[in-house]
Amino acid sequence: MAYLPASLLLLVPCYWHSRLQLGDLSSHIYNAWLAQLIESGRAPGLAIVPQTTNVLFDLMLSGLFRALGAEAAQRISVSLAVLTFVWGAFAFVSVVAGRRAWSLMPAIAVLAYGWVLHMGLFDFYVSLGLCFWALALAWEWKPRRVAAAVPVLIVAYVAHALPVAWTVALLAYLRLARPMTPRKRAILMAASLAAMVAARAVVTGMMSYIWLPQQIMMITGTDQLWVFDTKYLVPFLALLLVSMLLLGRLLRASGARNVVSGLPFQIGVLSAAGVLVVPTRLQIPGYNHALVYIAERMSLAVGICLCALLAAAPMRAYHRYAVGVVALLFFGFLYRDEGALNAFEDRMTRLVSQLPPGQRVVSAINDPTLRISALTHMIDRACLGRCYSYANYEPSTAQFRIRAVAQNPIVVSTYEDSRLLQLGSYVVKERDLPLYQVVLDQAGHMGIRTLTAGAQSGIMYWKVL
Repeated sequence: MAYLPASLLLLVPCYWHSRLQLGDLSSHIYNAWLAQLIESGRAPGLAIVPQTTNVLFDLMLSGLFRALGAEAAQRISVSLAVLTFVWGAFAFVSVVAGRRAWSLMPAIAVLAYGWVLHMGLFDFYVSLGLCFWALALAWEWKPRRVAAAVPVLIVAYVAHALPVAWTVALLAYLRLARPMTPRKRAILMAASLAAMVAARAVVTGMMSYIWLPQQIMMITGTDQLWVFDTKYLVPFLALLLVSMLLLGRLLRASGARNVVSGLPFQIGVLSAAGVLVVPTRLQIPGYNHALVYIAERMSLAVGICLCALLAAAPMRAYHRYAVGVVALLFFGFLYRDEGALNAFEDRMTRLVSQLPPGQRVVSAINDPTLRISALTHMIDRACLGRCYSYANYEPSTAQFRIRAVAQNPIVVSTYEDSRLLQLGSYVVKERDLPLYQVVLDQAGHMGIRTLTAGAQSGIMYWKVL
């Protein structure tokens, strides 16, 4: 009976403000509206194309939008995504630990509401949650449970391929390592790390990429708590400290040799090594936009693997209190900051609602003090049903089901133009007119600027929190 009240408590952040401030969610719901325009023949130059991955959340959101409207579609879709992730992670952690991991539920909750969710990477997020369900099923490698994990992984692939690739690699390692002696497992682990480095060399030789030294900060997954500005470093570092204390207790209670030779430790190390070694940005052939934030995304998987390892540690009361305090602090920060972002979006929505219907609008307001892109896609939702977010990036990337197949009056047809508009470096063309831009003055007063051909769109930096 604990699951129902726990689920209701977990969903409180999905309903505590007038809107969900989850980055790319604004773009997702806007493109769900564009899908309706395309289906009714009111979006020339745009098309809906079939694709097998990176689409599950969008299909769910579009279906709910059509049936219940935009507001309900966002709340329900995000609620289902959060519950899928949290209970998948909980099932995985519990199976690995051999007991229900209620003591670490606050840690799972803060990871679930961390950087990945607030960036709005929903297809990846849902896929990873489903992959944890699959890992929980297949952990003991019993034929029936492995067979049950296969359809779960197929559905996860429809959401996003990256977590599925990680899960299949872990399952292969588990299958090989489970019957081995500790010595042979150590050899297998070393070989796996070497294979990872070799694979990186092959991939980076074929594609353009970016690897960042900052990826070392992501190898524990606790960086997921650094959502907006630097105050989130407090819960981030606090959870890291509690994790290290619990790891120390686990090593003392079980013995370092047993811990290091155990599968929970080894899959955590392999996942952390992937976050460190694999480039965080890869330009995959066939797409106009790179696969980005690979390390930042996969650190969420590492964070749950860390929980799976630590769930076996003998916890004292002060460990539980400490994890609870971290969660309270983290969610308190979120409540305050999401309220401020909603107030900012209120201003933007009121402003664009004063324009005649069907106008093209862009916004180049950015807050460089934030770790996530909290303002970039606000204009998408502000325009929902009333104007066109001309710089919306999804149709031009070839990564989503809504595609720009020709120049059109709704959205720029190339990703480069979308990028330049978001950066404020776009030179307006005659075909773009009329085009309006949401701007801020030095005092923070918001207004509408009418752009002219030959003018540069411009950008304004503003500290919103």
